[in-house]
Amino acid sequence: MNIVTLLPFIVLIGAMFLMTRSAKNKQRQAAKMRDAMHPGTGVRTIGGMYATVKEIRDDTVLLEVAPGTHALYAKNAVGAVLEPEEFDRIVNATPDDLELGEAVVPDDASSLTSDDESDEDSKVDFGKTASEGDADTGATADAKSAKADAKESAAEGDEPSKDTKRKGDSDSE
Repeated sequence: MNIVTLLPFIVLIGAMFLMTRSAKNKQRQAAKMRDAMHPGTGVRTIGGMYATVKEIRDDTVLLEVAPGTHALYAKNAVGAVLEPEEFDRIVNATPDDLELGEAVVPDDASSLTSDDESDEDSKVDFGKTASEGDADTGATADAKSAKADAKESAAEGDEPSKDTKRKGDSDSE
């Protein structure tokens, strides 16, 4: 056999070996991190909840998620064991301690468009103008008149038929 024909297989086997090796290293580091847990340690779950370890069992860990509130989690659900200073800073931070800047998300879309006068033609105004508000379209006007007719007939004592109630048209009696 020629070495050139075997080269792709050798590269594929080497890549598989490297990928399994890195996965095993990650598993080993995660197990080492979980072994570092002891009661009183601050942790972050994979769901992003911060809690204090109260009790460690074989496959589970009892976490205090709030004062007096305990929850049982799988050990694999612990995403990180935090240093005491970092845990205290995150859990006991006041809004003044957090470095919040200006709002990132605008309140309206006006700041997302440019202020150039030339872009006025490309902008679409979805608001209803006063002239459009006075003139109803055919379908809207028909529905409004049918509703008004039904109210008038009910006021006169006439009971609209079932078809009238369903269709919204009082002329079909």
